[in-house]
Amino acid sequence: MSDHTGHGHHHDGHQGLHHEGTAGHGHGRGGAEPDWDVMAPLLERNAEISGEQYTEAARWIASLPTAPKVRRLLDIGSGPGVISCLLAEVFPEAEVVAVDGTPALLERTRARARRLGLADRVTTLHATLPAGLPDLGEADLIWAGNTLHHMGDQRAVLAGFAALLRPGGTVALVEGGLQARQLPRDLGFGRPGIEARMEAAEAELFEEMRAELPDARREAEDWAALFGAAGLTPQGTRSFLLDLPAPLGDAAREQVIADFTRRRAGLGDHLTAEDNAVLDRLMDPEDPAGLHRRPDTFLLLARTLHLGRRA
Repeated sequence: MSDHTGHGHHHDGHQGLHHEGTAGHGHGRGGAEPDWDVMAPLLERNAEISGEQYTEAARWIASLPTAPKVRRLLDIGSGPGVISCLLAEVFPEAEVVAVDGTPALLERTRARARRLGLADRVTTLHATLPAGLPDLGEADLIWAGNTLHHMGDQRAVLAGFAALLRPGGTVALVEGGLQARQLPRDLGFGRPGIEARMEAAEAELFEEMRAELPDARREAEDWAALFGAAGLTPQGTRSFLLDLPAPLGDAAREQVIADFTRRRAGLGDHLTAEDNAVLDRLMDPEDPAGLHRRPDTFLLLARTLHLGRRA
């Protein structure tokens, strides 16, 4: 399984908190298993905050003239199942299979489905990809939310997805987009532009993560071309915006604080002493200029969805 820590590249969001799940290999830095009692609620809250984004994306898929009739949907790297349940609501005739490599998250998926009255349509499957691909079964829609880049050979895994599709079926990849911004460029202390420097450091860590994956293969991130190589026809790309302006509500502010806390832990050796001192101030709940109290904290990001269809 993968843990979603330590890869705060723009594909993942900061420290993986915009990454939906853990279907792939374990490749956290140091190989440490996350504390899912701590991580899972953060993943749930993040997905809930982004619910309108994901609903809009799913409805876009459903509205296309080429949209398949979705009877069986695979949510690859489903995490705690927030998106799985959302997809079940957008595609009311579908069996939604939440696929993940972490049993604790699959249990949370089942619990959420029961609470929402979706237990008859949202099921779970424990699988580690790419080895578990043949066990997933056929699908009309495969949703892979920020999971493909956790596979060493992305081209081969995408071809594996394509082989699971029924005629007319669609692969929906959430990949790319724009890294979150949560603070003004100039905080009033420290050197301006700390978020940009953090993102640059995280991009280097992301490349290290990719290089360490089994069967790692570098690919130009031309998703339409990769669809074509897998025998799929590109069906379009759209980006969906999460725009929560200042002042943030409590849930979003708590998510930003959790996000920075994890990033601070992962980036300490990759930033200057001055920037680490700035982060220490930002994390101080008693500091009026910290994330807990400053009124100008916001949350702005874009997720990009790419569609490929089997003829």
